[in-house]
Amino acid sequence: MRQSSAVRKLISCRNISRTVLQLRHLATLEFKRGNDPQFTDYSEICNTFTKVPLTFCLVPFTETFTVHDALESFGFGKFQWKMSFLTGLSWLGDAMEMMILSILGPQLLCEWRLSSYQVALLTSVVFAGMGIGAPVVGSLSDIYGRKAALMISSCWSLFYGLLSAFAPVYGWLLVLRGLVGFGLGGAPQSVTLHSEFLPEKSGGICIPLVAVFWALGSVFAALLAWVAVPALGWRWLLALSTAPMAVFVCFGFWLPESARFNLLAGKTEKAMATLAHIAKENGKPVPRGKLIAHKRKGGGRIKALFSPQYRRTTLLLWFIWFANAFAYYGIILLTTELLQAGHLCERTDNEQSCSLDCKYLTSADYKNLLWTSLAEFPGILVTILAIDRIGRKKSLALCFFMFCLSILPVYVCIGRTAVTICLFTARAFITAGFQVAIVYTPEVFPTENRALAMGTCSAMSKVGALITPFVAQVLLRTSVFGTLSLYCGFSLLGVIASLLLPIETLGRGMQESREAGEETTNTTGTSNAATQECTP
Repeated sequence: MRQSSAVRKLISCRNISRTVLQLRHLATLEFKRGNDPQFTDYSEICNTFTKVPLTFCLVPFTETFTVHDALESFGFGKFQWKMSFLTGLSWLGDAMEMMILSILGPQLLCEWRLSSYQVALLTSVVFAGMGIGAPVVGSLSDIYGRKAALMISSCWSLFYGLLSAFAPVYGWLLVLRGLVGFGLGGAPQSVTLHSEFLPEKSGGICIPLVAVFWALGSVFAALLAWVAVPALGWRWLLALSTAPMAVFVCFGFWLPESARFNLLAGKTEKAMATLAHIAKENGKPVPRGKLIAHKRKGGGRIKALFSPQYRRTTLLLWFIWFANAFAYYGIILLTTELLQAGHLCERTDNEQSCSLDCKYLTSADYKNLLWTSLAEFPGILVTILAIDRIGRKKSLALCFFMFCLSILPVYVCIGRTAVTICLFTARAFITAGFQVAIVYTPEVFPTENRALAMGTCSAMSKVGALITPFVAQVLLRTSVFGTLSLYCGFSLLGVIASLLLPIETLGRGMQESREAGEETTNTTGTSNAATQECTP
């Protein structure tokens, strides 16, 4: 058999073992086709020696590229700005639905003569629905696509959100708000879809910027309640709060399906069409060559989250999301409770709460609620400043710790203004922590299970959100000390869980499959020598 000059040069070494050793260290080089024909074909090397690094054997005879390569070449442009706006509308609608929970309670407490437990249940049923809906929509998103799952869940939320404004009695309102919650469980898939179109270096900044829409939703809900509830009542508040979701549903047809998902699902032509569309929008050329991808293995299966590679990460993230939501929604509910009741710490354990001593929210209460809602914006700023400087893990730990520190002064029965400042600061840091978790989760899991991971993490957050009304709206009426201690305790556990996360995703590109993630993990912190070998 006639050997190429490339093979003859390698065999001319003193012995075969030294040649093989040299080949092992060539894995970090990038071999490209050149004008010299003697360096264009290395296929004979893999047939000559028994063990050669895989990256050496897979030298392409034609140019190839991945979705990651394409997105990096396109950069952040017009397409990504449109994606940010549309997915942001989904977040805005979700935020408004969440914010009105803290406003609806005091209104119904008086108008329908509800007990504090019934008010807490009305809040918790929404989170229960979200806890069920999030993993269901997440699994469907990994099987049938991000866009389809997101649009169906958004239409669901819009429909039942409008119906809940016409609920005649408490029981009907409870059922309808639970169904709204089920649809809102799909909202995190907007982050999954958005993140899969971002260049590597843009994720740490662009995803928190989408959170600006969440902050706007909180502020709009407070303003809308301030204007609508005294004049029109809570039913108009529920109806008008669905407006952002209606806009998203109308314009959501523009959203393309994720190219990463299509490629992993074997829909290469659709993936290429999406990449061509992005290139046209951003004014950049499509990379030359063939689009390649990892083979899909069991997307949308929860057992993949408990593989040896991801088990620890999954469990820690579940707790982090739980603690984040427990603290975040707790602060939102505490704001109306503390500001409405004044010096709650002066209450005795024997003082009971009933419908006869209810208080409607005053103009001053709405004003203070608006001020604490504005804390979302500095929280986003904290995320942007910290996440790409100290990393995702340390940023999470810092946010949990500062949240705990911010609510400590409330223990000593400080005045109304001081309470507002403390709640503002605490909400800013827990908002930042939530955004860091939203950035980290899609980065650490592969495309084949990314949506399911986001869905299950979101479901765990709703468990925390489901529990927190009984702490912030029920336990608070008998023990301020116990209430604040629970929030401090869970935030400190969040610090520990954040630092125990096994993977730091700063500077780590998105993984398409578990195998790709294993390769990245194996090469992190070691030499660049290849760890896989090919055999004839």
